[in-house]
Amino acid sequence: MTIKAVVFDLDGTIANFNLEYKVVRMEVRSFLIKRGLPASILSRNESIFEMLEKTEIFLKNNGKSKKVIEVRERALAIAEKYELEAAKTTTLLPGVTEALKALKRMGLKIGLFTINSEKPTNYILKRFRMVSLFNTVIPRNSVKHVKPNSEHLEATLKSLGVNPNEAIVVGDGISDMQCARELKAIAAGFPTGTSSPTELIDFGANYIITSLTDLPVLIEQINRV
Repeated sequence: MTIKAVVFDLDGTIANFNLEYKVVRMEVRSFLIKRGLPASILSRNESIFEMLEKTEIFLKNNGKSKKVIEVRERALAIAEKYELEAAKTTTLLPGVTEALKALKRMGLKIGLFTINSEKPTNYILKRFRMVSLFNTVIPRNSVKHVKPNSEHLEATLKSLGVNPNEAIVVGDGISDMQCARELKAIAAGFPTGTSSPTELIDFGANYIITSLTDLPVLIEQINRV
């Protein structure tokens, strides 16, 4: 096994994305209720993607399949509004640029998969002059199902042209670890606050790193085995 590619999460891994997730969830939930979704089936604690899955099922079961796309697009537009605002104030995590450049020098392909939409993702990459450091970027717009559904990671690996066992996935959330475990890619948990090291390991992390600058050394060690 040889690592040929590194796939990063964005929020909490590359950047401190100052997004008020609770506010976004509340506004999307309110919008869906106004569109006829029963409040009882929409939890305040679930992600907007979980809400949208329930919405699709509800609309189809009630003969309103034609409204699925419109409702989904409007709900995601609400989220994108907040994401664009957050992108303007986000900061990079320590060591990001150094780590990415080191991985590039090693000849590795670099990918990014994020549940954020294309506009704020591209804004962040352009703002910090990182566009050229990534071989592929797969935001939520590019897939039907986002992580923890493995379709998201699978699309990223396909775009990079590598097999799962040739990639290492780096993220701060359990959804990143779940994707890697399901596809049998190597997973490196980066506990920046969202999930604890124990949680990351429980959901599939093979390694825990405390800085992105640890990555080049870790990959060199893996490739020596």
